[in-house]
Amino acid sequence: MDVFIGVGISILLLQVSYLVAVQLRGKRKVGTSTTPLFVDTSALMDGRIVTAAQTGFMPESIVVPESVIAELQLLADQADGEKRTRARRGLDAVKELQDVSGLTVTILQDGPLGEGGVDARLVELARQKKGNICTIDFNLNKVAKVHDIRVLNINELAGSIRMAFLPGETIHLELSQKGQSNDQAVGYLADGTMVVVDKAAKYVGSTKQVEFIRSLQTAAGRMMFAKLVHGVDNSDDTKNKNTAKRVVGRKGVSVPQKTPAKKPTSTRRKPTGRDKEASLIELVNNQDA
Repeated sequence: MDVFIGVGISILLLQVSYLVAVQLRGKRKVGTSTTPLFVDTSALMDGRIVTAAQTGFMPESIVVPESVIAELQLLADQADGEKRTRARRGLDAVKELQDVSGLTVTILQDGPLGEGGVDARLVELARQKKGNICTIDFNLNKVAKVHDIRVLNINELAGSIRMAFLPGETIHLELSQKGQSNDQAVGYLADGTMVVVDKAAKYVGSTKQVEFIRSLQTAAGRMMFAKLVHGVDNSDDTKNKNTAKRVVGRKGVSVPQKTPAKKPTSTRRKPTGRDKEASLIELVNNQDA
């Protein structure tokens, strides 16, 4: 009888041990990233990686090689003010990543660098550890993809989630500066996208209603092209100019009185509907060309 009781207790203990082991193995799998993410200098100096990590859009295992820290320190000691400020921002980013809850940041002692520098070392580490690379450096992005290494590019992420405007949509845009051409003006959307507006250089410093024509995606980001919406805005500007002329005329010494018998001596012809339509068609054709 005692033998049967002992065997039953042993079987029960084995079952309990098995269930506990399964639960612990499941807990280790949940929330644990087995693929390390190697962060380069450019991503740390950019700073947006901290925001991505704080919002949970980064892997839980981040590795910062000591060679990257050394390069940031070297740049922070240079005389160039802009590089020094950005390098110090990168060093602060490492500390901010370490303070993010649920994120594991490892400072890897990777030893002296070879001939390829920091970029070559990151590619080598990613291949050895079967990890990924986080960078915004264009050349490192290309080299990593050649070696079949996955790259997390903050610029590509930001460009992919930007607000998209389709051709034909209109918005009110503040024109902040002149464009590359003498008749172009440039404005910026809320996400930083550059908008080039044709034939709007004289409206720099004001807000105009524009209509999007097309967009251009480049490696540096997205550009939008637009045209002015002719209507209320332009007619109001013309009305204000005429009003200003009348005020000047009242202040002047000699103002000719209007006589009903005489026709105006000006040869300017009031534009008709056909003229406005033709000018609009010409504007669209020029932009499409």
